[in-house]
Amino acid sequence: MKIDILSLFPEMFNGAFTESIIKRAREAGKVDINIIDFREFTLDPHKKVDDTPYGGGAGMVLTPQPIFDCVESIRTDKSKVILLTPDGVQYKQRIAYDLSKEEHLIIICGHYEGFDERIRTLADMEISIGDYVLTGGEIPAMVLVDSIVRLIPGVITEGSHIEDSFNENNLLDYPTYTKPRVFRGMEVPEVLVSGDHAKINAWRKEQSLKKTEERRPDLLK
Repeated sequence: MKIDILSLFPEMFNGAFTESIIKRAREAGKVDINIIDFREFTLDPHKKVDDTPYGGGAGMVLTPQPIFDCVESIRTDKSKVILLTPDGVQYKQRIAYDLSKEEHLIIICGHYEGFDERIRTLADMEISIGDYVLTGGEIPAMVLVDSIVRLIPGVITEGSHIEDSFNENNLLDYPTYTKPRVFRGMEVPEVLVSGDHAKINAWRKEQSLKKTEERRPDLLK
């Protein structure tokens, strides 16, 4: 998979994409991630990429020309362009799975007060990671890439993500424990050391349902 991210602040991605699973996926050739400073595509002699909004109002708005030229320079018939915006579709695990099957993702990070409405015409999909406001699309882009790359075949073992929260029947994940068996008076549930895998599986399903009912009852609807 190839992922191109359009951003005015490329250095923000250094730590996120040079450590842990994403680093190993890049080194193994599972994913090619490029951060493109779309300021380099502006035709403005002062490298300006924003301007005041028509009709007045606070803040500055990203102009369409640099983003259009940048996207058009890298887009192919196998590309899927994603615009990160607060009014996009709410990001879910099922979307991460769908996107992990794409060959080429182009992710556009907004900034400042917003972007010229005509930039929406470039996007195949608009995504929001939640109902809150951030200073730009860089952190949401990191969220998308992290959640997508781990689903690419061969990046992690399939069992590691099949049993994740939100996968099986849209339930939260069951509780997990490791050694020691007793820590500060808190004991590992007896069923987990019983060796009876049928009982263990039943307990895990019961705990997933219980946790979902308590913490995210909306998922059961």
